[in-house]
Amino acid sequence: MADPMRESALPFPVVTRGKVREVYDVGGGRLLIVATDRISAFDVVLPQPIPGKGEVLTLLTAWWLRRLETVTPHHMISVDPDVIVREVPELAPHRARWARRGMLVRRTRPIPIECVVRGYLSGSAWAEYRQSGTLAGEPLPGGLVESARLEPPIFSPATKAVDGHDENITFDAVRTVLGAGLAEELRTRSLAIYERGREIAAEAGIIIADTKFEFGKLDDGTILLIDEVLTPDSSRFWPQETYVVGIPQPSLDKQPVRDYLESLVERGLWDKQQPPPSLPEEVVEATAARYREIFRRLTGYSPDEFPVESPG
Repeated sequence: MADPMRESALPFPVVTRGKVREVYDVGGGRLLIVATDRISAFDVVLPQPIPGKGEVLTLLTAWWLRRLETVTPHHMISVDPDVIVREVPELAPHRARWARRGMLVRRTRPIPIECVVRGYLSGSAWAEYRQSGTLAGEPLPGGLVESARLEPPIFSPATKAVDGHDENITFDAVRTVLGAGLAEELRTRSLAIYERGREIAAEAGIIIADTKFEFGKLDDGTILLIDEVLTPDSSRFWPQETYVVGIPQPSLDKQPVRDYLESLVERGLWDKQQPPPSLPEEVVEATAARYREIFRRLTGYSPDEFPVESPG
């Protein structure tokens, strides 16, 4: 396995540099999104990267987008390095820095709402329900228990924070921010994407407990699905074989990192503020294994074997 990448450092204008992704303007109304191996938890980036994580995020998003094209248009042009170099020859000398972790996309104006869909009651949704019987301020039926399946799935939007935590908001608040028509379209499309994703994941014995989508607008008003899609960083994946209602579920994501950090918090060794603690090697290895496992279960390939060639 190649050395983990903390930053891509390409000589192109930087549009955004997030906790994990670096986005470059490569001209012609296109962006190159490069997923590094950085990992964050509790809104801080940890010192140690997770080997191979960026490739998993990029290639898994590409795998999903190809399967969701009948549900929604999206921004991906290609993850095939040969196609990307053909489209943007200036990237060729830097290929080792972005190949298999870079996605060439159409540039959009991001819509400032996180489109969260919850199919199961877990995480912050369970915490709010336990306290007030609501989700994002909307009442839910009584008597639900942790990890219960929600039928139908619930659109649970959130503000898209530049720094800090996203905050759950009501659908009425989304209507106020975006207008009724766009709000309804995002809800309808998000639920349709989730339903299709849930069907596909179920074939691999995976439950998608919840996930979040982002959308952007082209200049002509077309709305595209953007950013990462149904990855272990944007979704809560549970193995079907271990699912038991009424208790927390093991997740195929960065759970080893969260568990380790929570153990430090409980012992008074960290306060969830900067600077973050270092991760032991066994936590890094366990987390990398989780990312590889969800990729293999969903796609049938290891990340190293995944064919990036564009169809056709």
